[in-house]
Amino acid sequence: MKKYFPLLLVVIFMQSFAVQSQPSGKKERVKAIKTAFITSELGLTPSEAEKFWPIYNAFEEKQFELRHEKMRSYLNRMKNDVDQLNEKEAGLLLTQMESIEDELYQIRKKLIQDLRNVLPVHKIIKLRKAEEDFNRDLLRQMRENRPLPKRN
Repeated sequence: MKKYFPLLLVVIFMQSFAVQSQPSGKKERVKAIKTAFITSELGLTPSEAEKFWPIYNAFEEKQFELRHEKMRSYLNRMKNDVDQLNEKEAGLLLTQMESIEDELYQIRKKLIQDLRNVLPVHKIIKLRKAEEDFNRDLLRQMRENRPLPKRN
């Protein structure tokens, strides 16, 4: 049964994206599927999961804030008028980009430090692989359901 559980999760994952629903519902479904996937991939015990998920969820919230709120502001500026920037403005924008990338690195580093008190080191390493596997599968599933628009 342990061999088939990850396969079952992938099937559930794939089916969840096959069904069309409201965007807000998709976010919760993806989060629930990701939770099940990571729990399975790491082999979290109930005790480990109880300690792990509050730490990981706080990390995810901080990461989301950085990527979707702060980065969006300068990405929009780069997309719209990057050729119009003078050297000083471009330098400020580059500094802002570097700062956000550093913040992302620092919150990942803090996650690892916090998890050292909760999980064995090999499970922390497996977490990174599980995140990458989940994201790769998510992107693949999204591409299969919605073709990317052609670029001109």
